[in-house]
Amino acid sequence: MSPELFVEQAINGLQLGMILFLMAVGVTLAFGVMNLINLAHGSMLMLGAYLIAASAAKIPSFLLALVVAMILIAIIAAVLEVLIVRPLYAHGHLDQVLATFGVSIALNEAVIMIWGREAVFIAPPDWLDGTVQLSAGISYPVYRLAITAVAAVAGIGLWLLLSKTRLGMRIRAGAEKGEIIGALGVNIRALFTAVFVISSMLAALGGVMLGPLLAVQSGMGDSLLILALAVVVIGGVGSLKGALVAALIVGITDTFGRMLWPQLFGDLVGNIVANSSVYILMALVIAVRPVGLFGKHAR
Repeated sequence: MSPELFVEQAINGLQLGMILFLMAVGVTLAFGVMNLINLAHGSMLMLGAYLIAASAAKIPSFLLALVVAMILIAIIAAVLEVLIVRPLYAHGHLDQVLATFGVSIALNEAVIMIWGREAVFIAPPDWLDGTVQLSAGISYPVYRLAITAVAAVAGIGLWLLLSKTRLGMRIRAGAEKGEIIGALGVNIRALFTAVFVISSMLAALGGVMLGPLLAVQSGMGDSLLILALAVVVIGGVGSLKGALVAALIVGITDTFGRMLWPQLFGDLVGNIVANSSVYILMALVIAVRPVGLFGKHAR
């Protein structure tokens, strides 16, 4: 592998890892605070991509279209939490899995009814078009670098929200002692709605950024949700640090694996190994450290 190709693949892995971080941190927030397993989380990424496509088609400014798309996602997430997710808090995880899986199917069909079955394509904004010369012989698309930067800024913003604000203090307390802060007068229902909206907006932001790179279509977030769940297991449920570290590991593993394994073992066996490498890694981590790399109860 040439140094140029290695650097390019490393940046691709970092980009995938940051997108997975946006997905995984939403999953781990929902589970850590609300004890909710949300299989509709990937649909939020899909809706983010569709809504930025619809907004960008009507609004000349990509940034303004982004704001509109995120506001719509916040409204949709709040409605879903109040009407469908909230009754699930009193039920077991199996009921949550079945119900949120049903929501995911319903949302996949809803976008087909609205936008059709054919993929929607989004052009990146002109000011993020083109490439940048990283070094001699290495040029990289500006938009892909922007994805990594936006995901990093979102991660820093989430950290500041959780560590420096009153809402963040309540979210952290809710993850540890939800009953106690409820008894102290905190509106738990409003807190859960806020957490669900924040987690949905993080996933939708990933969809917004991926929209110009992928064919926007029904179910596009499902495969990324599976990888995000693997990230949560590897990093440790409830750990934001674990979500970040595991997301970067998974992103690098998946990106390099899809290039290296077919070269080593041939296309048939190599593709099988590449597709399963993340889950082999997850199994190894569980075998050695069942609570994940940064699980709260790790010993």
